[in-house]
Amino acid sequence: MATKRRRLAAGTLGIYLVVFVGTVTGAELSFTMEPSDIIAVQEQPLMLHCQAEGIPPITTQWRRNGAPLLQDENYSMFANGSLLIGHFQRTKFDGSSDEGDYECVAQNSFGLVVSRKAKVQAATMADFHVHPHSVRADLAGVARFQCQVHGLPEPVISWEKDGYPVDTSDERYTLLPTGVLQITGVRLDDGGVFCCVAHNSAGVKHSAGARLTVSGSQSSVYKDPMILVGPENLTLTVHQTAILECVATGHPRPIVSWSRLDGRPIGVEGIQVVGTGNLMISDVRVQHSGVYVCAANKPGTRLRRTAQGRLVVQAPAEFVQPPQSIARPVGTTAIFTCLAQGEPSPQLTWLKNGQILEPGGHVKLRNNNSTLTINGISQEDEAIYQCVAENSAGSSQASARLSVLWADGLPGAPTGVHARALTPTSIRVAWEEPAQNTQDIIGYVLHIRKTADPVEMEYQEAVSKVTLQQVVGDLEPSTSYSFYVKAYTSRGASKASSTTQESTLGEVPAPPSLYTKVVNSSMVQATWEASAKMGLHDGFRLYYREAHATHFTGPLTFPRNVTHYSISLPDPAVVYEIKVLAFNRHGDGNATLRFVSLKEAVEKSVLKAPCDCVKEEQSKTSTTGIIIGIHIGVTCIIFCVLFLMFSYRGRLMLCKTVQATPPVGRHAATVLETSSSSQGALSPNSLHGPCPGPCPEVDGARHSTKGLPGSGERERLVSGSANTTHVMENLLASCSLNETQMSTLPLDSFSLLEEREAQFHVRPAGAQPDEG
Repeated sequence: MATKRRRLAAGTLGIYLVVFVGTVTGAELSFTMEPSDIIAVQEQPLMLHCQAEGIPPITTQWRRNGAPLLQDENYSMFANGSLLIGHFQRTKFDGSSDEGDYECVAQNSFGLVVSRKAKVQAATMADFHVHPHSVRADLAGVARFQCQVHGLPEPVISWEKDGYPVDTSDERYTLLPTGVLQITGVRLDDGGVFCCVAHNSAGVKHSAGARLTVSGSQSSVYKDPMILVGPENLTLTVHQTAILECVATGHPRPIVSWSRLDGRPIGVEGIQVVGTGNLMISDVRVQHSGVYVCAANKPGTRLRRTAQGRLVVQAPAEFVQPPQSIARPVGTTAIFTCLAQGEPSPQLTWLKNGQILEPGGHVKLRNNNSTLTINGISQEDEAIYQCVAENSAGSSQASARLSVLWADGLPGAPTGVHARALTPTSIRVAWEEPAQNTQDIIGYVLHIRKTADPVEMEYQEAVSKVTLQQVVGDLEPSTSYSFYVKAYTSRGASKASSTTQESTLGEVPAPPSLYTKVVNSSMVQATWEASAKMGLHDGFRLYYREAHATHFTGPLTFPRNVTHYSISLPDPAVVYEIKVLAFNRHGDGNATLRFVSLKEAVEKSVLKAPCDCVKEEQSKTSTTGIIIGIHIGVTCIIFCVLFLMFSYRGRLMLCKTVQATPPVGRHAATVLETSSSSQGALSPNSLHGPCPGPCPEVDGARHSTKGLPGSGERERLVSGSANTTHVMENLLASCSLNETQMSTLPLDSFSLLEEREAQFHVRPAGAQPDEG
């Protein structure tokens, strides 16, 4: 919401106010030459250079370790800004020293600027902390001597053999800048005493001697490649020279190669191999940083030995975007941006007229100090601001000037600013017009922030010039806010009014959730839960009454950790009303209501019996019906299967009897009808009696006898016919086993006993009956 207000204010001010925004052209004051780091020689003169340009007059001073340097017989300051130290001394008789960090300070009417820091150190030469050691080498082998000594500037190392300078023009001798002497292809005449010589501007020193002893014969025994000395870890500054040493031995002599561990190519520019395998990178850059791998390979094989070392290249800070001089009207905002790069990443510091600028009030530093913001600028903010970028490799500075534009006739600051809280989330702020120059006012800007927040958390709301008040909403309850007002014209803003503070009202809790449960005919349990939407609660209040009553019973007050209560209600025939609310130090919140009736609980208790006979009877009836249905179905299935089996067997025997007996006439048909009915197999009534619905087993039997003679007629017989004689005639007609038509059946040849005694055999579907 604060961001939304800022956008609103910016948009409204864009309509209200046309602010003059200018960039100061030209350099009011800047350095054209700054002092550099230097190593001074004891008792010798030292000159530090500094030159500034800008609008005159310009005065120049010097600081050492932050303190002004006074001019005396040892320090002379020239008109061009340079400093001469007549006799440089590392340690003076009073304990002081000419060593330290020197800064050049230039000043004119627009402000003051400070140069980069120049480190001045005395030239020194310490004792050797690593002396060369005597070595023994095979003929045609490798010998190596090393010495180390500290000094300022870095000592230059040379070697002597038996008191004479070593002839480094011999390609077998390799002298590295680090002071290492390597001898390859050692010969007998290389034997002798070697001495390391270090010299710089502070003097010359000799190390102790070390003897090289050469064995008398060249070894022809095979030896695996081995790296005697691998590359060391180095930390250098850009433009220095890196020496990565690699000394390998073996027979035959191994081949030395270099690579980067990250797989990137080493390159060829500024890269060369010194001696038999040392890698030298002149004028190192940041991109040269990495892990370098030295490999010693046996010729013609894949056998190899490796060693590795890390190279770290640092770069002093340099500016990608220096700050730019600007001009701003009074009351507006000035922003300076300073971006620098280096390795490691530089730290940024801001100076105002040569003094370290501490953020606070209306001055803010953001984005790792890369952005300097000055809100509500005034004449006191007009100065030269410097951005100083510094890391372990060096420092740089860049300056810019802020010009504050003060237009004549700007209105005075608004007066009588006061505020009053309206709700827990809103405050009304009102003010009066400035005392002078009100005719050109085009609007006001109200500045708002929580009193406890830092100034950079402030936001603004634009207000019309006809309105001398503003209701600020969407605030937090029970919170203190600070307000001040500025009047704006087309030429700029007035000074800020006095600041007023006001706190929003406290917020009562939101209604809790309420649940009721009838325990029995005379008791209800109320359970509630606090809401998290609004202010914190200190406890709860419970009320209850009959629905038609005018007054509640209560309140029953509970602490915040109690969330339920059982209420005894005397009359079960009445509807009761229950309500719960939460409260805090700001008052009672709204209540949640529930209506409860005990009538249903009373009725349940009266109707309750030891057993529910109706339900049990219904359950028994339902179970009995299911069992009876199952029995009927099974009986139907069995009867249908027996019917098909008996009817088929009887028909088969009947057909055989018809073929062997002469016809008798109508009387035989009558006897057959009577007999069939007595068996219950041919009567339609007997078929449909025990099986009231269709029987799937009957259909299955029909399908299982498919292909037998007379199956179609048997289906018509099962379906039933009122004319039994006609059915019999059709049956006799279908029993013909040949083309002869049968129309009579002798009665004395028909026997039901033979049918009852017949044996039945289950045959596979589709099998033909055995007629024998």
